[in-house]
Amino acid sequence: MSTNYYMLFNAQITTVPLLAQPQAVFLIILILMCRQYNFHAIETAADVLTDPKFTFPIANVTASVGREAFLTCVVQDLGSYKVAWLRVDTQTILTIQNHVITKNQRIGITNSEHKTWTMRIKDIKESDKGWYMCQINTDPMKSQMGYLDVVVPPDILDYPTSTDMVVREGSNVTLKCAANGSPEPTIIWRRENGVSIELANTTEVLYVEGTNLILPRVKRQHMGAYLCIASNGVPPSVSKRITLIVHFPPMITVQNQLIGAVEGKGVVLECQSEAFPKSINYWTREKGEIVPPGGKFIANVTEMGEYRNSMKLYINPLSMTEFGAYRCVAKNSLGDTDGTIKLYRIPSNTVNYVENFDSNRYKDLMMFNEIENLYNSKTTTIGIYNARTCQLQRYLGLLTTVLLCYMINRSYQLQ
Repeated sequence: MSTNYYMLFNAQITTVPLLAQPQAVFLIILILMCRQYNFHAIETAADVLTDPKFTFPIANVTASVGREAFLTCVVQDLGSYKVAWLRVDTQTILTIQNHVITKNQRIGITNSEHKTWTMRIKDIKESDKGWYMCQINTDPMKSQMGYLDVVVPPDILDYPTSTDMVVREGSNVTLKCAANGSPEPTIIWRRENGVSIELANTTEVLYVEGTNLILPRVKRQHMGAYLCIASNGVPPSVSKRITLIVHFPPMITVQNQLIGAVEGKGVVLECQSEAFPKSINYWTREKGEIVPPGGKFIANVTEMGEYRNSMKLYINPLSMTEFGAYRCVAKNSLGDTDGTIKLYRIPSNTVNYVENFDSNRYKDLMMFNEIENLYNSKTTTIGIYNARTCQLQRYLGLLTTVLLCYMINRSYQLQ
């Protein structure tokens, strides 16, 4: 702040004869010059006596990183005084009147009608956040302050945020996500496929809020991609994808362990396997020999998800040598398992009869054939005859016939 000093000079004019010494002429000229200077000094003093004041308070400004911010100071009756902008926390002079004092090239200053003084800050940085002062160099000095708030979009930190993880089934897992920004971001977790997240005590939720996602005793159902989403109201929100891979040994499910088929026709055997890492899948006969691909046999494996497969074995046409037990086998680095399907022969005349009935009666008839195959395999000729006789009594109902045949065959077996 500078202080202007002004000097007022009042000269007294005395009467001097025209025929005076040359010094008198010099004195007259000096008096006239002093009078001219006094008029200017009086006029300047009148300007100095004005009392400038701020018309409006400085509005606080919020700006995003990389954008522009404008701080405006409106002054009335400035006169010959000067306006300056300062950074409060560092006591740095930024501008004086229309001149930029700081070496920061991002700072600019404009004024309108010698009243509105606007400081512009380009390419806003987080370090620009703070108080700024507009100052008038009166005595005493007048000033007012405005606050620049710099908001920063969220950013997910590489560390300590988790990366893709591989764990054994049954392990306890904690996924971590760290983010910064201004204001401080909020973090939520979601599954990428929209499926619920299973927490402790089998609680299922669509999302979890917090920096850590805790999954106790993970199951294969936990496998998949998880999204860590950070947001703080400043666009854009950001997310990171973290894949959780759960390793477990193979498991096989067989829906139909007994399947009846007609000689000369075709049949499909099916198992479902679950394993990760992905398993090697193949079929064997009951003595352990691998079913050779080609010819009558076509083996097919269809993926049903990240860790689930459908194994199918097509056999066409069937001959007597193809009946018997088949094993579907799945192996990976953690172990192996298998499932057994028994393929047995159905008399052709039975199938012709079944084709005239609905699917529910067809299932009942398959149950009858399964029981017949189980209990008649070691019966006498009389027992087999009675089983065939039972087939002719269908008017009693299939379920009744099955039970009746079972009782008759058991009675012969006990003899």
